[in-house]
Amino acid sequence: MGELDRRRALRLLGAGGAAAALASGLLPGLARAAAGGGPPDPVAATYLRVLLRHTRWAEQQFDAAAGTYPARDFTFAVVLGNAVLLTRDGYDATIAGVDRETLRTHTLATIRRFAASNRLAGGSEWGRKLFFDTTFQSYFVLAARLLWTDLDDPTRQAVERITTGQAAYTTALGTGDDPDSGSWTPHGLLGGHVGDTKLEEMGVYAQSLAPALAWAPADPGAGEWRAAFGAWSRNEAGLPAADLANPRLVDGRPISANTATNLYDTFLVENHGSFGPHYQEELWRTSGRNAMHFLAAGTPLPEVLTAQPNGELLWRTMLLMTSDAGEPLMPMVADREHLYGRDVIPLAFRAQVLGDRHAARAEADLAARLEPYQAYAPADRITKFSGEPKYEPEARAELAISYLLHEWRAAHGGPVVPVNEREFAAHAAGVADFGPGPGLLAHRSPAAWAGTVSKPGFVKFAWQPHHDDWLFVLGGANPMLLPSTNFAVRERHARTWTKVRDGFDGTVGVLRFDTGYAALATLPTGAAVYASSGVAAGEGVLDVHNLAMPGVPGLDGDRTYTAAEGTVTVKAGTARAGARTDELTFGAVTARHVRMLGVEPDPQYGYSLWAFEVGDGPDLARAGTASASSSSPGKEAKYAVDGNAATRWAVSTSDRTRADSWLAVDLGALVTFGRVRLSWEAAAGRKYRIETSPDGVTWTPAGSYPVPALRSTGGRLDIDGRAGITVAGPNPLTVTGDRVTLSDGPPARFVAELRPGPPQPSGRVATGAAAVEATVTDGFLVLLNLGDAAVRGTVTIPGAAHRLYRGEQVVTRTGTEFSYALAAAEGRIEPPRFTLTGPAGVKAVVRDASRVDLTAPAGLLPVLVTVTPDGGRARPVLLPPRRTVPVVFGELRPYPQADRALGRTTFPAEPLPPGMSAPAAAVDDDPATAWRPGPDGRMVVDLGAVTEVSAVELTWTRGRVPAATVETSVDGVTYATADTGPARYVAVRTRWKAGDASLTRLSVRT
Repeated sequence: MGELDRRRALRLLGAGGAAAALASGLLPGLARAAAGGGPPDPVAATYLRVLLRHTRWAEQQFDAAAGTYPARDFTFAVVLGNAVLLTRDGYDATIAGVDRETLRTHTLATIRRFAASNRLAGGSEWGRKLFFDTTFQSYFVLAARLLWTDLDDPTRQAVERITTGQAAYTTALGTGDDPDSGSWTPHGLLGGHVGDTKLEEMGVYAQSLAPALAWAPADPGAGEWRAAFGAWSRNEAGLPAADLANPRLVDGRPISANTATNLYDTFLVENHGSFGPHYQEELWRTSGRNAMHFLAAGTPLPEVLTAQPNGELLWRTMLLMTSDAGEPLMPMVADREHLYGRDVIPLAFRAQVLGDRHAARAEADLAARLEPYQAYAPADRITKFSGEPKYEPEARAELAISYLLHEWRAAHGGPVVPVNEREFAAHAAGVADFGPGPGLLAHRSPAAWAGTVSKPGFVKFAWQPHHDDWLFVLGGANPMLLPSTNFAVRERHARTWTKVRDGFDGTVGVLRFDTGYAALATLPTGAAVYASSGVAAGEGVLDVHNLAMPGVPGLDGDRTYTAAEGTVTVKAGTARAGARTDELTFGAVTARHVRMLGVEPDPQYGYSLWAFEVGDGPDLARAGTASASSSSPGKEAKYAVDGNAATRWAVSTSDRTRADSWLAVDLGALVTFGRVRLSWEAAAGRKYRIETSPDGVTWTPAGSYPVPALRSTGGRLDIDGRAGITVAGPNPLTVTGDRVTLSDGPPARFVAELRPGPPQPSGRVATGAAAVEATVTDGFLVLLNLGDAAVRGTVTIPGAAHRLYRGEQVVTRTGTEFSYALAAAEGRIEPPRFTLTGPAGVKAVVRDASRVDLTAPAGLLPVLVTVTPDGGRARPVLLPPRRTVPVVFGELRPYPQADRALGRTTFPAEPLPPGMSAPAAAVDDDPATAWRPGPDGRMVVDLGAVTEVSAVELTWTRGRVPAATVETSVDGVTYATADTGPARYVAVRTRWKAGDASLTRLSVRT
């Protein structure tokens, strides 16, 4: 390190860390950070402010008796955030709640104790165990290195033993399980078992090796550590179909030698029994932890950290799920939502280390939410809404690492400039059907996210306008549109449309239940259409977040709902999430028995009451005897009437999903009362009735919860100016508390159009068939067969602007009559391909987006019409009597295109073999792009499902066409030379040499 770099290192680390940098070589990779001593960019400045305020929480955990932060929940890992603050300028004791020297004393004492008590250093308290000690060990070692010269020699030696001892221990396990980690397993280097993210499990093995490779690269065992680190890291995102197509060497080993597979044959991950986008981030979460050790030590990054096999394909799935806060939407994860502090590091790694400008946009969006989030009660915390206690010290550590990554980036090329919001929205847009196993059909448009979820226990139709993760409650067992997530799906019908193949993005998911059908169609405008045959009472459920979190759009402390009958404002509750107290009054009744009869439980935990009080004066229930439909051990019915605010009744675990659970009180004699008061635990009943009885046998309703704040039969609802809904059906829509019910009544057929803007007039149109629902929404014709038989008929589409859709239609005086044919449970979306101006009687048959055949009505004279293609110029056409005239716009793409390869996933994925360009260029329908194979290159296109291939066509640029062979496979592993027959994967193998033509299009016909 030169003298200038040394001086800059002093300014970067601050006085406390300067000697450490010079003594140990610490942070040479950061030594070239820009002079000035302050945060290198606004996002990094936010991280530093959040760390300062979070120190208040950290200090509240300090154990004064022990003189250290506690071992409980790995709280001692707060030392990494402390170390960053202690070695940077700008420490503010007022914000942190503790003076700098006290924080230093607490930090150093904690490092000394936990270095000595680590099993690898001869202690017995913690460490060595892969799940999850090594995660916190990684933070701990980095904290110690930041404060290296402040540590005594025994502590330094212990840290070094921890670092190298962990690598030796992990390497000795080979590919076997850690006996200390219970059931946690990477399943060797195979993966692919139920409950396996593989990303997290293999990532933990890799991260246990990284500190030693960074800080002790000359150790005699480093060669073995490096080999093990590479094997675990390369396989984290492994999928055979992709890996076998990629001979690229990463750290000297070909990707094609990988052995791991996902549970499913798609680029998503599963944990906790469902699709878990939070865990999909593990590839970059562990990479961020690992990279910081290498960067801090000045040791070169292993190539696998910057050339991650299939990492970009995983990132595409993450982009598809990204909310407006940069955090993934999680429709099937109950306990990982809104953990803002914990989701920073994956984005920071991708942005600052990989230089990904789209990740930088997501990181900036998340950073903008951190301070409002942190200020919300309980103040100072950064993982407050769900999860486990260990997430808080973990988030502090990872926020500190994210800050350091920004400093490193500032020293190596300057800041990564985020793309703007419009660019991000366009880049992230797309659709994907991940199949019936994962149970997710997803669509991200620039204006909304939507999904059909069919995974058992999470069944829902989800929609988030503006990607606003604080509008509708999306996660876990929270219902959306369907009134419960526990419906058993008997059939799943999913279909996608993509812009490159069809000219637009869209999805339709149709699900069959025991009681009927429901469907969701999603459009490129962000609108969605929900239709149901009437599968349940109280259908069309949307639970609304309502918080006072200034600085987060929409969370200003109330929600406003506007319907035809007027406007109501619902204030945000002040109780902790779920908990509340209900006071119900009613006309005086005389009874001996009173009960709470559940109608709808909390979706996760059922019903639980701290207290059930009866009467206007003294609590009559205190002298009564309580009973219940069920109870959990230690939470029996008697505890709801004992007057003790610390005891409660709760239903049994097996009854948590039971709707009609009850708690009853025998008052001992007939008494008169007109009031009950229920104090709920977080498991608060969503709906219930209060009933009374003279004998405990015959019950009479006395009151109910909740009472709607708004009841409308007008069919339109504006939700806080953030979503507009139009409903066509017999039941009213209601707003009750923070719940919207679009069909509040008995099971009934209805259609709802959902828009990320104000509500519009209903687009529902007559179909002439009882099973078929149709709308014209934002100009798109949506057809949904909610029945088990094929149907033919006509749709009456009103309007003077005669929009023409693919298929046959006849112009009428008031609109058009469109002919349709739908298979059982089929959904279709047809965009307007043309607009026609002309007289009634003209028949139009739209072949595709570039051709329409027009036939004049019967008569003696020709008919002049005007045809305007979507996105094209109007053309006058003279139609001779009784003759069909084809009208062709040759400059337009003939959507939908028959080529099955268009827009499909291609392999090799990044990192690409030397000399090869991205094979996606051969399936993007752009003649200006082409795939350059490189020496003897080979590409694969994944058709998504086994298909009967009739032909494969190759189109090359000008030049010498290389010899090429077409291969097909049903599993992506075994290929045969063939260009017809059943196949899911189609490959092109070339003998390409420099100067040869490139492949501009690979077409697959069926």
